[in-house]
Amino acid sequence: MQPNNSLITKYNVAAPRYTSYPTVPFWESNGFNSEEWLCRLKRTYSQSKEDGISIYVHLPFCENLCTYCGCNTRITKNHGVETPYINYVLREWKMYQAAMDEVVVISEIHLGGGTPTFFEPTNLQRLILGLLDGAIVKEGASFSFEAHPANTTKEHLQILYGLGFRRLSLGIQDFDPHVQYLINRHQTVGDVQRVMGEAREIGYTSINFDLIYGLPLQTQTSVRDTIEKSLRLSPDRISFYSYAHVPWIKPGQRRFTEHDLPVGEEKLALYILGKQMIEEQDYKDVGMDHFAKPEDELFKAALSGNLHRNFMGYADRYTPVLVGLGVSSISDAWSSFAQNVKKVEDYYKLLDEGRLPVIKGHLLHEEDKVLRRYILDMMCKGKVALKAGFPLNEAIVQRLRILEIDGLVEYVNGYIMATPIGKSFLRNICMAFDQRLQLSKEQEQLFSQAI
Repeated sequence: MQPNNSLITKYNVAAPRYTSYPTVPFWESNGFNSEEWLCRLKRTYSQSKEDGISIYVHLPFCENLCTYCGCNTRITKNHGVETPYINYVLREWKMYQAAMDEVVVISEIHLGGGTPTFFEPTNLQRLILGLLDGAIVKEGASFSFEAHPANTTKEHLQILYGLGFRRLSLGIQDFDPHVQYLINRHQTVGDVQRVMGEAREIGYTSINFDLIYGLPLQTQTSVRDTIEKSLRLSPDRISFYSYAHVPWIKPGQRRFTEHDLPVGEEKLALYILGKQMIEEQDYKDVGMDHFAKPEDELFKAALSGNLHRNFMGYADRYTPVLVGLGVSSISDAWSSFAQNVKKVEDYYKLLDEGRLPVIKGHLLHEEDKVLRRYILDMMCKGKVALKAGFPLNEAIVQRLRILEIDGLVEYVNGYIMATPIGKSFLRNICMAFDQRLQLSKEQEQLFSQAI
């Protein structure tokens, strides 16, 4: 069931993506320090060892700046940066292993960027072997990496497969050459076909495509063409994101102007078109912005109620501990968040001083934890059971009244549930649970549009 234009227009407001609660702009420094962070991390891990931990490694280097990108990147063609960066990441990981003071069970590893395939395959091999040294890999562990179709080699695929990687995500965004020129992201259908063919031959079981709508110069014709080409390649998953235009944060986005962007009804039409085309090919809507084939583990997790969401996005398993390594990475111990410094030089300096490279974080109190559970359940399960006696329940219900009138939520057997149409507006629904956002008067400047 597709939402109508009037609903999309009404709810196309600035909204968080809810990979955490509280969201990063609302973190408080009160009481946070690296010692308290490590203490909470160790406690959470000791209580949940059977779940294992997730590891995210941020590899920030790219040879060229993609002007649409909102990630923390370092642009260079000097591949001499690879070895020292890996050395420092492994030094940071050893500090975490020492802090947990027991053998670590690893359930997930994800390499993100930047461009992980900027790194030579043998350097990635050394990185992964270093992470696995002294650790236990949980049965059924999930290892994945992000790849640029134009620079991913068969050697990348073979070496990572040999280390346990079975999933990769290809950053495509758009196949139109005019759009690619403005966003400075160049790859061909042939590049993607080659990588997919080699990956399938080697034995990879899940391939994701990242596609974006709302990019400069996109039209219904160009988006239709990109999605048709993507569907013919038959990835296991498709992420169909709204472009986040935040040039006051990412100056690279000034390569084009607001006049180049599809906005309003024009952008909404791209969203409706893409979602409809993807679902018509029997991809299932999973959470927010994500679609998966019925046989893919992500959709199976959604059906079984095991879908999880963290700073890496959606995952097919729940781990209470996520350790983020590398510059700007964010870690999560359920009752606390921590983020690393964003500059490579600062990251190296802190590690040289024997200090964890954490720059900020947040200690969740009881209200935060309840609201976090509400938002996580809505984002992953599409329904929330309000905790009896929680003081904010009445205010939340009042905020949801208008969404209920508009047919986005309903009350069924004690649950607040997203309707089939409401599943296209999960970010808006979660805003009703977000007490910190409700108290803020600056939300318009903090977040990108919901649609």
